[in-house]
Amino acid sequence: MNTPSPIIDMHCHTAGIGAGGSGCFVSPAMRKNWRYQVFIRAFGVTQSELEQQGDRLILERISRSLAASQRVHKAVILAMDGIIGGDGQLDQEHTEIYIPNDFLARELSHYPNLLFGASINPYRHDAIQRLEQAVSDGAVLLKWLPSVQHIDPADRRLIPFYVKLQQLGLPLLTHTGREESFTWKRDELADPARLRLPLSLGVTVIAAHAASNGHNDREPNFKRLLPLFDEFPNLYADISSLTQLNRLGHLPRLLKQTRLHGRLLYGTDMPILQTGITSPWFHAYRLRPATLLRTLRVTNPWDRDVALKQALGMPDEILKNCGKLLRVNTHL
Repeated sequence: MNTPSPIIDMHCHTAGIGAGGSGCFVSPAMRKNWRYQVFIRAFGVTQSELEQQGDRLILERISRSLAASQRVHKAVILAMDGIIGGDGQLDQEHTEIYIPNDFLARELSHYPNLLFGASINPYRHDAIQRLEQAVSDGAVLLKWLPSVQHIDPADRRLIPFYVKLQQLGLPLLTHTGREESFTWKRDELADPARLRLPLSLGVTVIAAHAASNGHNDREPNFKRLLPLFDEFPNLYADISSLTQLNRLGHLPRLLKQTRLHGRLLYGTDMPILQTGITSPWFHAYRLRPATLLRTLRVTNPWDRDVALKQALGMPDEILKNCGKLLRVNTHL
């Protein structure tokens, strides 16, 4: 009997309130928003625990839960840079969530099953130096959320940054489609058509969530993404969050594009799986009763996510793609 291949989750989040000298912060507006308490609970911590034990506690809880998974062995934890002002410095007043690279790189060194995903706004005055430092610190990818960080991937001023990114061989994981986790956003910046510039320069680009929702120029973002796969072999997409209630049917629709299976990457978008917006029950209309019940019995969130996505048609090939692309040893 073959042992299932270990899996890398290449799309996981953390958070922080600045406790323990982390340098993280959440804006006052976000703290007052209903999303804040939902995400704190999803991480399995309380505000008082963070204040007493520090923001590293969230990473400890993630690592422990992941260690209990029978299928997923490692996860990429993503930093979150903020909005950059005209002076090339962090605009803290308009940034909702900030998770600095140095905090994450330092703390993740204590957890062999957690990998470092850096985040650098390319409009920083020292963006290229920060990029080189992130690679030196072990980053396996770079994460952008353009609609929240006010990054225009099509901005030709970013060409030197893209050239360095390509030279360093660091993949760019960038959100595509409508953003729904923040209190405000500029969704036009997450138009997949804006990725043509970095793709044309040879950057390995991963379209987070496969542009599964939203429109630009009156056209579904998913429809705007698909032609780019045929034009650019360096384009990939992750399947994180595609089982959410607000994205029903998108995973099966994406999986029908069988030519893309070698370029689809496994991810969960943790802690979204823990917020109640994802459940096997939401897919009961697609699953046989026995399959639904078997999936519901899986208690570990990573194992349940794998089981649900497999039940919806995800082939094993997709589970192996992250290790190949990120060149990460999947064994601890």
